[in-house]
Amino acid sequence: MQQVAWDSIIAPSVETIEHMTLRPLITAFVIGMAIIALSGCLYRMEIRQGNHIEASTLQQLEIGMSKNQVQFLLGTPAIVDLYQPDSWYYVFSIQHGSEGAVEQRSMTLGFSNDQLTTIDGDFSPG
Repeated sequence: MQQVAWDSIIAPSVETIEHMTLRPLITAFVIGMAIIALSGCLYRMEIRQGNHIEASTLQQLEIGMSKNQVQFLLGTPAIVDLYQPDSWYYVFSIQHGSEGAVEQRSMTLGFSNDQLTTIDGDFSPG
């Protein structure tokens, strides 16, 4: 009887070999298909670029503020024109998800004698 047990260990049957080789392949196939199926369910986060200005910050902006005060409040402008250093441009864009439309807002600040004189653009509080 012990001889039979050793024979099955040393020379396994064809059925045992087929079962041993197919199981890992089937498992790998199922895992691979699950990964492919779930990869389309990923969350696409918003992409924000530029100067994001909060409504409360925008409400603090006042005519007559110095350049330093404005920069402290809003941050560094996206663009300062080399030929018109008294014009500062703040630009903000956001893309909702990977294929969403890009929403863009801009604001131009004008200075005279280091004091804020004009505020123009489509930044809205909120």
